Amino acid sequence: MHIPTKKLLNGFEMPVYGLGTWQMGGRFERDENNDDAADIQAIKNAIDHGVTHIDTAERYASGFAEILVGKAIKGLNRKNLFLVSKVAKANLNYDTLINSAKASLNRLGTEYFDLYLIHNPSLEIPLEETMSAMDFLVEKGLTRYIGVSNFTPERLGEAQKYSRNKIVANQVHYNLMVREPERKGLLRYCQENDVMLIAWRPLQKGIISASSEKIVQELSKKYSKTPAQLAINWLISQPNVVTLSKTTNIDHLEENLGALGWNISEEDVQRLRKEFPNQSDTSDAVSLQ
Repeated sequence: MHIPTKKLLNGFEMPVYGLGTWQMGGRFERDENNDDAADIQAIKNAIDHGVTHIDTAERYASGFAEILVGKAIKGLNRKNLFLVSKVAKANLNYDTLINSAKASLNRLGTEYFDLYLIHNPSLEIPLEETMSAMDFLVEKGLTRYIGVSNFTPERLGEAQKYSRNKIVANQVHYNLMVREPERKGLLRYCQENDVMLIAWRPLQKGIISASSEKIVQELSKKYSKTPAQLAINWLISQPNVVTLSKTTNIDHLEENLGALGWNISEEDVQRLRKEFPNQSDTSDAVSLQ
């Protein structure tokens, strides 16, 4: 299927849905017992279903997730893909960041990223130095665009002051249950400052997919969609919001893709925003910094 895209006023454009690769190949270290072939096949399955946005990071399985992505995309037309990786916060010094980016590109087997992100802000390394290295990557053609991840609106604004190139995205934990980007003003900041908010973990580890809450059941019936499809569509129906989800199950992938190509009404977006139960003001995984 064709995955719709969203485009910012500055010209940056990306798919509304992508595939995450966290825990492919292991967690923070490579798992020698991991079924690498299954992970590679999962990435290929997603691409075969029209998914072009593949998200990874040097921290995932100590870079091995990037190797798995590289194997899955080998031989494909690079221009048809939207590849994203992230630099770890320990590597945000100027030279270290550039070396990290080059190492990630080597593992992926590509010459450039479509989007390269700062995975988490560092409180020890000057942000001005970090953004100078990110600018270098853009100006040398190693990435088309740059962004951040897990940044508060205040820190994002600071990064924007130091960057010569547009910061086009902030990737954060956001879904019907986890509302930290709303509570801290990040969602509004992104919408008002032409930045894409990339929401990870849209289904909260499957909790939302299995929701039997009254409002979810009511709206699922209204739109003839599953709770998972409703939750994903709630995200992408909002301005400047796209999402990504890691799945190795092809049935789950196909269900998730059923969230695309239609929109919840604005009235129902707001109803879910207000009425969905058990909302959390902070992430249970990685909070904004």
